[in-house]
Parts: sequence; C-alpha cells; structure tokens
Amino acid sequence: MTNPSNSSDTRKTQLWPVHCVQGTRGAEIIPEINSSKFDAIVEKGRDRRVEMYSGFADAFGGKLGASLDLGALLREKGISHVYVVGLAGDYCVKATAIEAKQEGFETCVVQEGVNSVDETEKGWGEAVRAMEDVGVKVVGVDGNEVNKVRQIR
Repeated sequence: MTNPSNSSDTRKTQLWPVHCVQGTRGAEIIPEINSSKFDAIVEKGRDRRVEMYSGFADAFGGKLGASLDLGALLREKGISHVYVVGLAGDYCVKATAIEAKQEGFETCVVQEGVNSVDETEKGWGEAVRAMEDVGVKVVGVDGNEVNKVRQIR
C-alpha cells in the first residue's frame, strides 16, 4: 500500500475483502447497546487508498480514512479512559487500543468483548503482548476497570 500523501512511503498490509459496510447486515450496532447515548460515531476506512485498522489514524498515521479526529473529540469531551471492544482483536482492536494509549488515554481492552481473526497464540496472543508492551491493560468484564464504568451514571 502506498501513502497517498507521499508515494515513497509504502507499507505491507493484509488485503481484506469489503466488509462492515454501513447500512448492511452485520455492520449494525447490536440492540443491547443503547446508541441513543452516543455523542458521535467514528466511521473509519472511508478512503480506499489506505488501510485503517485504528479508530484514531490510518496506516500512515494520518486521518484520511476517518470521518472525524477521534483523539481530538475525546480530549474536547474531557475523556481520560478508553475501553476498546470489537472485531478483530488482532487487527482493529489492537491498533485502536495502541493508538489510544499513544494519544495519552488510559486504555483497556475488555477481553470478553473481542473476537479475533486468529484466536491462537500467534494471533490474539501476540496482539495482547503488543498492547501490554505499550501499557494497554487487557481486562475481564468482571474486573475493577469495567466496574468503574458501571458505577458512572
């Protein structure tokens, strides 16, 4: 993949079929999540020229594929902690969690809320180590970190 802003900057990446397309079955927010309480929804992967695993930045560290600057939005709202769940743990969840931490947020990945492309030690196991190496906490749904969120009203 070549950086649209700098043709000398290239990255090797996994190529994926089109997936998680807004408005299609499987891409909707599950009914158990009350989306009426959302302040914003970040749409990522909107520029076909760049891969965007993270909700914070594309593969080149830019914002080409995002509908808004997630880090700026969270700081504007006074958010200090980011909890990450979703698909795929070994790609998008990992990238989002690492970039959240790099942006200065206390970051947790909730284990039970993640599924990976590769659930083995090589896939999810390596993703957990990469996240923990930068200070991301991988936590359980019954742990203290998630209980703090439950207490917010």
